[in-house]
Amino acid sequence: MKRNVKRLVSILLVLVIGLITACSNSNQSSESASGEGGNEKKLTIALTVGTLANPFFLSMSKGVEDAGKELGAEVIVESAEYDLAKQTSQIENFITKKVDIILLNAVDTKGIAAAVQQAKAEGIPVIAVDTNAEGGVDATVTSDNYQAGKLAGEYVVEQLGGKGNIAIIDGPPVSAVTDRIKGFEDVIKDSEIKVVAKQNGEGNREKALTVMESILQANPSGTIDAVFAINDPEAIGVEIAQEQAGRKDEFFIVGVDGAPEATEAMAKDGSTFTATSAQSPSDMVKKAVEIGMKVKNGEDVEELIKVPVELVTQESLDSYKGW
Repeated sequence: MKRNVKRLVSILLVLVIGLITACSNSNQSSESASGEGGNEKKLTIALTVGTLANPFFLSMSKGVEDAGKELGAEVIVESAEYDLAKQTSQIENFITKKVDIILLNAVDTKGIAAAVQQAKAEGIPVIAVDTNAEGGVDATVTSDNYQAGKLAGEYVVEQLGGKGNIAIIDGPPVSAVTDRIKGFEDVIKDSEIKVVAKQNGEGNREKALTVMESILQANPSGTIDAVFAINDPEAIGVEIAQEQAGRKDEFFIVGVDGAPEATEAMAKDGSTFTATSAQSPSDMVKKAVEIGMKVKNGEDVEELIKVPVELVTQESLDSYKGW
């Protein structure tokens, strides 16, 4: 009898040990499938832009949010306020957070190089958006900014019949701006159009307004025929300065972006904001996310992807889809 009891206890012990082992293996398999302890790291995409005060970058931030939702990713968007030190710090924070992809709208093409190198050293793909950046970015996705300036220049030449005096409102020291200026100046150089003023509007309405006020003070009424601004916020600032100076009938204004506020301004009766080279910031950043994912997955990508632009005038507003 005792022998039978011992035998039964031994059988039960074997069964219990087998059951515990099976459960342990099952838990390990479950953890392996879902990440350590079920906490698989979520894909994180980070974007830093010049300033969210510009509708262009607001549209870009919405585009990356939409792309993130499709990928089930967490999205971080930061505004650098055109401050190199602030943008450098933002990238350093992205590195600390171990984000998977950094999308960079550089506030200073050359100055941001060290921060890009830090991210690359940590194995994080960096995709430049709208303007290029030094330091070894994996790719650059941008509007064809040279084409944007070229289209604006051709419009100005046509409207002025190839001669007249103009002012140029420049912007931050980034490739997107320099390419627009180059495209514009390449077109007008063979005409009789003279640039009587060229100042930095820093890419925003308030600064452009102040700059244009000083230009108008330095150039008497009747001496300016057109103004080219490197983006739409600047162009709107120029128009405000023109109105305040009582010089509405003197010159017309051309911008770049195709922003909603620009098309609204252009549609108003008597507006002197007559044309803009329109971009698509949302599509641009979605393309950058796509390229970033390819880099993350070890795929080859093109170093430069240019998104075409179109000239929108007061006459063609009705057919423009907008952002």
